[in-house]
Amino acid sequence: MRKADAMCQRPAGDDRPFKIPESVLVVIHTPALGVLLIRRADVTADYWQSVTGSKEAADEPLEHTAAREVWEETGLDVHGPGCRLTDWHLENVYEIYPRWRHRYPPGVTHNREHVFGLKVPGATAVRLNPREHTAHVWLPYLEAAGRCFSPSNAEACLLLPRMMQRGGA
Repeated sequence: MRKADAMCQRPAGDDRPFKIPESVLVVIHTPALGVLLIRRADVTADYWQSVTGSKEAADEPLEHTAAREVWEETGLDVHGPGCRLTDWHLENVYEIYPRWRHRYPPGVTHNREHVFGLKVPGATAVRLNPREHTAHVWLPYLEAAGRCFSPSNAEACLLLPRMMQRGGA
């Protein structure tokens, strides 16, 4: 068995439902273009990212997915004082990393990601879910883009100034 094939198989005893290959990426940011990054707990490398997560049901509205994932991963309420969640109307289709393909139905190799922005008032305190993330940092958007392991996440960070100018951040 090839190493890539072994990485795509579900671990024995894993009876969780398969993930839906449609997700959100939420760039949490301040009015001063500071971006929150969180470090993944399920890898040994320094994998920094914005909030991400899959729909729980095919008919779950993307805005609900974004709000749920922000709450689960950071403890932030998108409806809190000074917060504004915005759909950037951007989609990325990317190949799912082989190490995470076992989470999806057999044969699924690509995910459709919808990009959102969440403006918060200043470098807001966060509460991480330790099963998912081990650290967080607020960085200027250019530095955040350079630290993201995902190319689509880095690109979203770089789009932040333009999205704010359009009123869509």
